[in-house]
Amino acid sequence: MRRRKKVVRKETRLGLSHGKDEDFGKWYSEVLVNSEMIGYYDISGCYIIRHWAVVIWDIMKEFFDKEIVEMEVEKCMFHLFVTSAVLQKEKTHIAGFEPEVAWVTKAGKSNLDIDLAIRPTGETVIYPYFSKWIRNHHDLPMKVNQWCNVVRWEFSNPMPFIRSREFYWQEGHTAFATKEEADAEVLEILELYRQIYEEFLAVPVIKGKKSELEKFAGALYTCSIEAFIPNTGRGIQGATSHCLGQNFSAKEFFDITFQNEKEKKDSVWQNSWAYRTRTIGVMVMVHGDDKGLVLPPKVASQQVIVIPVPYKDANTQEIFDACAATVKTLRKAGIRANVDKRDYHTPGWKYSYWEMKGVPLRIEIGPKDLTNNQVRAVRRDNGAKMDLSVVSLVEQVKELLDKIQESLFDSAKHRQDACIQIALRQKKLILAPWCDEEVEKDVKERTKGDTGAAKTLCTPFDQPKMHEGTFYRSSLTCTRTLKVYVKSDVLNVLPRGSLQRSGAIGAGVTKKITF
Repeated sequence: MRRRKKVVRKETRLGLSHGKDEDFGKWYSEVLVNSEMIGYYDISGCYIIRHWAVVIWDIMKEFFDKEIVEMEVEKCMFHLFVTSAVLQKEKTHIAGFEPEVAWVTKAGKSNLDIDLAIRPTGETVIYPYFSKWIRNHHDLPMKVNQWCNVVRWEFSNPMPFIRSREFYWQEGHTAFATKEEADAEVLEILELYRQIYEEFLAVPVIKGKKSELEKFAGALYTCSIEAFIPNTGRGIQGATSHCLGQNFSAKEFFDITFQNEKEKKDSVWQNSWAYRTRTIGVMVMVHGDDKGLVLPPKVASQQVIVIPVPYKDANTQEIFDACAATVKTLRKAGIRANVDKRDYHTPGWKYSYWEMKGVPLRIEIGPKDLTNNQVRAVRRDNGAKMDLSVVSLVEQVKELLDKIQESLFDSAKHRQDACIQIALRQKKLILAPWCDEEVEKDVKERTKGDTGAAKTLCTPFDQPKMHEGTFYRSSLTCTRTLKVYVKSDVLNVLPRGSLQRSGAIGAGVTKKITF
């Protein structure tokens, strides 16, 4: 084992002031700023998204665009403003956004004749035009998607990427002649969202259907993917795919009708679906550690950083030339790589800097490496070190990047699975039989606390086997223990203090959920 110059970490002045388990909120903000993913703006709840994060967004966007083009979804760019009259066309839908709608009431010093809302979502902006463009069944299906920013004047505590007043997303809006077509697309899009989280961001998610209380206002039903942050015990809605049914196309709302093949007038079946920059925040929360950011290779702006390590009396130029040649070789093979040429920082400072920024793989090249025709590789996810032959460098680096991607997902999945339990108030998830809305409301009310309440996330599509006759019976008179015995053939996932696999429950068996 070769000797390396000892570097005192505190001298780098790059360490975090707060640990992930010590103060999660402060740790999260510090990681985002120090890794140069965001900058704070002078308007609360608005953030500057910097290059390091924009590249992640662009990589996901490139994947998603390619997939929906195959689905024959067309690109579009709709307007930013919407009148109050149009916004109120679908009162049930907009009710949930109403407190957060930002309004433009003046131009210069003059009051506007009509107040204009800044779009909180796209339905009320896009659907008046669907009504104009769709006339008969030959116009269907109609599928559009736009990448844009929206404004929701969030009044609760803002958090970069997770909860902000302005955010970026894609929003897809589609119209079909039949419910069957709409149903199929809901799941097709949901699978793309799963791929973004699990295959790109290495974040495990749960796919499922929202309850009636938690579904998108105005939708027939909502499907979602749900992520979980073990450090906080909170579930995060990762993305949604809504079947709007014929609610928005009804005559009293947007009147989106067509002449069907039988030459009769009919209302279209609609979907809407979206994911947003929240994805980046979830990735940071799941993978980051006390050294800073940890990036999955598939979305990292730089997958490999090469650092020259010139010892005393070494041929510095030769080392720098070897670093440049290594980067050139890796880039030629499609690997995103760069070299840190800064000669005013020590190698130790650079190690800490790139660890803070979460680069998946660090390559060090010093005099001994030149002599042995090798490089030293260090993994960001687990700190493992290994020497790689220059002869087969590309193959070995690709293999390492694949292993890091897989390892990050496996580690996150293991942590999530360990949090699927039966007891509440333990910052876990609960997988429990589903009853009805009244019990759902009661559980949420009874579990309210300083850190929130237990709420349903979704009914997972993947259901564990339950014995025939399984039932839970409601007994809501206890002050500290809620016994829920409900006839059910599906299990539902809750978070914010809970969620764990209970497995099959035998007929008549009593299960206590303590809180």
